[in-house]
Amino acid sequence: MRNVKSVKVPLGERSYQIVIGPSLLKAVGRKCKQLKLGQSCAVITDDQVEPLYAKPTIDSLKASGFNVTLITIPAGEKSKNLRLVQNCYDQLAQARLERNSFVLALGGGVVGDLAGFVAATYLRGVDFVQVPTTLLSQVDSSVGGKVGVNLKAGKNLVGAFYQPRLVLCDLDTLQTLPPREFKAGLAEVIKYGIIDDARLFKKLESEMERILNQDPKVLGSIIAKCCQIKAKVVGADEKESGLRATLNYGHTIGHAIEAITRYGTFLHGEAISIGQIAAGVLSHALCQFPEKDMERIRALFEKAKLPTSLRFTATQREKLMKAMQLDKKVSNGKVKFVLASRIGSVSPGHVVPNDMIHAVLEQIGLESSES
Repeated sequence: MRNVKSVKVPLGERSYQIVIGPSLLKAVGRKCKQLKLGQSCAVITDDQVEPLYAKPTIDSLKASGFNVTLITIPAGEKSKNLRLVQNCYDQLAQARLERNSFVLALGGGVVGDLAGFVAATYLRGVDFVQVPTTLLSQVDSSVGGKVGVNLKAGKNLVGAFYQPRLVLCDLDTLQTLPPREFKAGLAEVIKYGIIDDARLFKKLESEMERILNQDPKVLGSIIAKCCQIKAKVVGADEKESGLRATLNYGHTIGHAIEAITRYGTFLHGEAISIGQIAAGVLSHALCQFPEKDMERIRALFEKAKLPTSLRFTATQREKLMKAMQLDKKVSNGKVKFVLASRIGSVSPGHVVPNDMIHAVLEQIGLESSES
């Protein structure tokens, strides 16, 4: 197929392909058949994606001989909970899915995380296919095998590493994405430039207008590049013992912002946009990250129309600090940050004093009040 790109995630016998291009939903059934997946499957989607893409996906699967059960969950981060996981288990059992069946996630990061966790745990694990329909899920959450759900205490505190058999990114699905959701996905795209690739970052600076207009040629190559970076990192460190932690740049404060606002005020990308600005300020203070690079990062997030500041009350700052203590990367009670030495190079495991975190949060709040 023309304009289709493929990226391999190198994990030995569990290696898989990320396929990126237009009009790929109609190829879902054929691709799944090529993988010799079981005859029965469950498509898990949400109530926003279902009316748009469930029918062509299911038609493609049925045309390739699969028996399909459709499971629809409410859209939004609040659906990543154990109650809905239980509901999915019940529907899988009612449909008599067996060990050789598979689960297909059709939707954004919430659907992928929840469906992946269901697949990882139902009958001690069934095959799993990702069909991400948002920019954020195509460049980040659908790749690498991190699946899970939230607890009231924090994000993704229950989960597993469980790799998909295939990731299919149909660029056409991005055309129906609300503008706010599309821009939120750009936060993860920008992150890849900061953590790994200065040339990608420079391309984003020069091409942001075309990306916002969803120029297919530019967008396809950008998504493929992000997937290549993540595939390289996951292939080298699947279980996050070292290198993979760099993918959490901006996420320590970003996840805490999501938690204290009960996953309803900010989209994930908006929260980690603010988190990446905070991480840049900390990087300048602790890792000699150049001030001019901080300004480039801030300018690029602003060009992408993403938030770069947020005013916190004293009470919110205290809640944020407590939420960070529940972060999965906390060790011996110490919050650890991924910080940058320059654009394109970061390192994990930096312990930051609480008073410095407070100072950065206050600085971001002051910038918010000035804007």
